[in-house]
Amino acid sequence: MAVHWIVQLGTGPAAKPAQVELAARLTGPYSSVGDLKNASMGTAQPASGEVTFEAPLVRPSGAADELPVSVISISTDALPGYYNLITSVGQGGGTLSGASVVRVSPEA
Repeated sequence: MAVHWIVQLGTGPAAKPAQVELAARLTGPYSSVGDLKNASMGTAQPASGEVTFEAPLVRPSGAADELPVSVISISTDALPGYYNLITSVGQGGGTLSGASVVRVSPEA
C-alpha cells in the first residue's frame, strides 16, 4: 500500500526545507469500523490476532519537485477486515499524526 505525501514549501526569504520524518503504519484487522474506533480510543480491547504493518521512515530532502511515498508491505496472509492507518510527521521534537480507516480484502 502506498501513502503519497503532499509537499508544501515554506514562503519568504528565510524559508528553508525542514528536516522531517514521515511515518505510516497499518494495524488490524477489526471486524467493523466501530470496533476499530473503540479500540483506538481505548474503550475496547485490541482485536484478537492484531498485527501491524509498518513502512520504513521517509526523510524527504526538501527538494521542490520531491514526491515522498511511504510503502506499507501487507503480508499475503493478512486477514481481511478494517485496519487503522496511522500517519505522522515528526519535526523539531514534535509530532503531528492522523488516522484513517482502510479495508483490506483478499485478492480476487
